Amino acid sequence: MTDRQVRRPRARRLAAHYALPVACTALLVVGAIAAASHGGVSAGWVLILAAAVVTAVGLVAEPGATLFVAGAGWLTVAGFSAPPYAQLQVTWQAGARAALVLSLAGLAGTGIGWAVRALAVSVTLGDVNDRGSGRSLRSWWRETGGLGRKRQLTGVLLVAVLPLVTAVLVPARGTLSVSDDLLIYLVCVVGVAVVGGFWPAVAAAVTSSLLVNWFFTRPVHTFTIADPENILALLLFITVAVSVSSVVHLAARRAVEAARSRQDAADLLALAQTVLGGADTPAAVLEHLTATRGGRAALAERVGSQWVQVTASGTAPSEAVQTTVRAGTDLELIVSGQVPPITPRLLDGFAAQAAAALDRDRLRTQAAQAEALAEGNRMRTALLAAVSHDLRTPLASIKASVSTLRQAGVELSADDEAALLATTEESADRLNELIGNLLDMSRLATGSLEPFLRPASIDEVAPLAKHEAESSENVRLVVPDELPLVRTDPGLLERVLANLFANAIAHSPPGHAPVMTASHDGDVVIIDVIDHGSGVADRLKPLMFEPFERLGERGSGTGVGLGLAVAKGFLAAMGGSVTPLDTPGGGLTMRVTLPVAAPASPAMAAEQ
Repeated sequence: MTDRQVRRPRARRLAAHYALPVACTALLVVGAIAAASHGGVSAGWVLILAAAVVTAVGLVAEPGATLFVAGAGWLTVAGFSAPPYAQLQVTWQAGARAALVLSLAGLAGTGIGWAVRALAVSVTLGDVNDRGSGRSLRSWWRETGGLGRKRQLTGVLLVAVLPLVTAVLVPARGTLSVSDDLLIYLVCVVGVAVVGGFWPAVAAAVTSSLLVNWFFTRPVHTFTIADPENILALLLFITVAVSVSSVVHLAARRAVEAARSRQDAADLLALAQTVLGGADTPAAVLEHLTATRGGRAALAERVGSQWVQVTASGTAPSEAVQTTVRAGTDLELIVSGQVPPITPRLLDGFAAQAAAALDRDRLRTQAAQAEALAEGNRMRTALLAAVSHDLRTPLASIKASVSTLRQAGVELSADDEAALLATTEESADRLNELIGNLLDMSRLATGSLEPFLRPASIDEVAPLAKHEAESSENVRLVVPDELPLVRTDPGLLERVLANLFANAIAHSPPGHAPVMTASHDGDVVIIDVIDHGSGVADRLKPLMFEPFERLGERGSGTGVGLGLAVAKGFLAAMGGSVTPLDTPGGGLTMRVTLPVAAPASPAMAAEQ
């Protein structure tokens, strides 16, 4: 996607269904002026005016329209060059001269028009993949007007019905006038226009005029027209038939475009519902496009001098034509392989949604990064506060106790020495607990915690945690013998229970020791650590597990507010959870749930 090529955009010609009615009317005016002048307008001037009409059509319209107008111009020159007017009695020499002049006029107009259009766009360069105005430029003979190839082919086949209509009308030639026959053929032409579009209707109009000329205008079975009214009727027939075909063609085309617009609106509504439903990423937008329209879609972004693919969805054949839509200054939506092709309006909608989704996705990423930075700053600030106060307090106690013990010339009693040593040990234990929680929290914050899960027994882990957490109070353990093993990391579970025990001991009133109970409920084991302290208000319970959070209602405490945060993090890593509940009669119950370990296989049981 690094190579970008350029092309010259093509200018559109005037469509035949607009040019032909105007040109036929102009030729009728030329004939009417020639007839009204009674010789004042010579044959040369009639040829010049007809050639001017043909040249003008060649300048602005499609080649097919120029060819048809040249034929109609030849009829005008043949019928209105000299009195008696409107009699198709042309000599070979005059007919050949008119055909040559009108052919040269058509070729000259077409060539000059092409040169002018090429010159007009020569200074404009477009991206080879850029859709320009969004509408693909098709050759005039391939333009279906949105009706489809099948309908156009059906219209061509209906032209073959005109000889059958002629066979029906020939026996009634003495009853019906030429005007009646022309009206019947006009109905047939309109039917062909409704089914097959403009060009089949033009073919039907030309075929009808030839059939009427050959079978119904005197002298019959020749293309010579003796009655001036008949040639005028034929010219009017062609003009009206072409004009009606143009109107019918435009109406059918507008109906097809309206149906496409309704489909585009439905697709855009579905896209908006997808985005509002939460699928608000560039990948989701492209997946919706390929899911509804097929093919392949890719979003590319220009980075420096290169184009880099942001995301893509779907597949398309290698020979599929790519269409590129600008989605922003440095963004492009590239689609290929959609059948039917996506309309420009719908492509614009998908491109805008993809660009907006990319911007929102990047804003969300930036917001998450900013939030992570803010959380890290808050963590560092709280850690600094903890280091400056909570860690220095036990260090100061240890320093004071050791300095007192080492003072020379100071006689200390055995009880004083024991008290100072106990203070040193207590401060060292507190310092060890604080540093351990800080290290555990850093492991959780960095995502480096990898628990080793295996079956373990609660009645083996809980006593170790009790020994680690107890001070002057005891924690009563109530563990039933039939309790199943849990799937956990015993070392981490010991730290979890030790923190919960220490928290319960710190907030239990004298004479009311905390209790730990364990029970089995389905595929989980429930551990409740119960204290009978002051409890925690419901609005503050979610805050208990925030790092460095110490609730005033639970007392001043001696830690830095990391015990419960570490416990929750460890349990989440092991597939468990912790929930604060109110203790009946007052206090707080911390409920821990852990998954039951899967039963061992016979081979493992035999090995054990």
